[in-house]
Amino acid sequence: MIIQGRKVWLGSSFVPAQIEIDDGGAACSAAVYGGKNCGKIQRVMRLNTEKCDIDYGDNWILPGFIDIHTHGAFGFDTNDADSEGLRYWIKNIVAEGVTAIMPTTATQEKKALKTALKNVAEVAACVGNANDAVFAKNTVERSASKRAAADAGAEILGIHFEGPYIDRKYRGAQAESAILPPSIEEFWEYQDAAGGLIKYITLSPTQDRDFEFIRFCAQNGVTVSLGHSDAEYGDAVMAMANGARSITHVYNGMSPFHHRNAGMTGVSLIENELYGEIICDGLHSSAEAVRLFFNAKGAHRAIMITDSLSAKYVNEGKHYKDAAFEKAFIEETAARNNQPDKPLTKSGGYALYLAGQQIELDSSGLARLCKDGTIAGSTLKMNEGLRFLIEEVGVSREAAINSCTINPARCIGVGDRKGKICAGYDADITVLGKSYEVLEVYCRGRKV
Repeated sequence: MIIQGRKVWLGSSFVPAQIEIDDGGAACSAAVYGGKNCGKIQRVMRLNTEKCDIDYGDNWILPGFIDIHTHGAFGFDTNDADSEGLRYWIKNIVAEGVTAIMPTTATQEKKALKTALKNVAEVAACVGNANDAVFAKNTVERSASKRAAADAGAEILGIHFEGPYIDRKYRGAQAESAILPPSIEEFWEYQDAAGGLIKYITLSPTQDRDFEFIRFCAQNGVTVSLGHSDAEYGDAVMAMANGARSITHVYNGMSPFHHRNAGMTGVSLIENELYGEIICDGLHSSAEAVRLFFNAKGAHRAIMITDSLSAKYVNEGKHYKDAAFEKAFIEETAARNNQPDKPLTKSGGYALYLAGQQIELDSSGLARLCKDGTIAGSTLKMNEGLRFLIEEVGVSREAAINSCTINPARCIGVGDRKGKICAGYDADITVLGKSYEVLEVYCRGRKV
């Protein structure tokens, strides 16, 4: 298939171009391709070089969005360990231009965490994921795996393991009773349950005083991100020197900047080698704070995340238990017409959770713990985050687009196949209209 447009994002600017993509179909396993180019971008050409199948005109053709910190949506939480919910999530999250995610766990007791990890591993093995070669030994099987993944929707790039190795003071919505010091032996249990899919971990360096655990993770293919931490500047710098590569949801869940102790926030803004996640909803951090962050990190180290929870899309009447939910949602909405600011605690008759803790939505759209009102996460959509960055914060197009495409890809080690429109890369493409609405999405070459 050949698509084209006058605004194709190549490198750091929009260029008139054509893109030839392989759709991952039956021909993919034939001798012509040998399975190697399945779901890949074959060529990038000048506009109108060849007859095209679809012309997107002046709409933006971008690399597919990558969300490396997202707990759930559509009523599903990663810790729920529900295969139906996870499948529904990855199939439908493409509606906001997302073509790859890292399902993110939250701190909970060991049995629940291992069950959640096993669920992600089993679904990933069925639909294909970043490690599809692990699950498919020959070319035909790999081709089938990639076709199944494209049909399923967004690709599972691995698991983001947030906690339990964090500080209590800045735990946020993480369950205090389950917080523990890091243990290599215990982590192997988690990694075994995950089938090796834990690729990214959030921890506090104050819990790893000799940095042995951080070195262990870095040496075993797990990206270390520092977060939920009361660490001082020096602690975080030492963690970086021992292998940490990123900072989790900057400004939130960390020691603040002070002119006598820069803290975790200072490290995230000062150290150019570190990537930094940021929630771009205008609620977790103000537009001014987000601008400061992007001014510090530049175009190549900032990562937009949603940190979305199960509540996302539920307030729009979308739940993975669709049939029963939609009827209950309509009834509840009708009953609440005269109370528009009432929290949506049990929308449509379904309680919403983060790692077993009940959450609710406030009138602004923030998700909070029911028990004490602590901010728990967002309902942000990635395309809306991109609009916020460019139109409200004033971030450059390059920095904003990189933050949800190539930067997260490079941070987690898949920048050689994800995050940009380039021959040989996965054909993950998102087409946006003038108001940042999603017009079309391709996952590994398949229109979804």
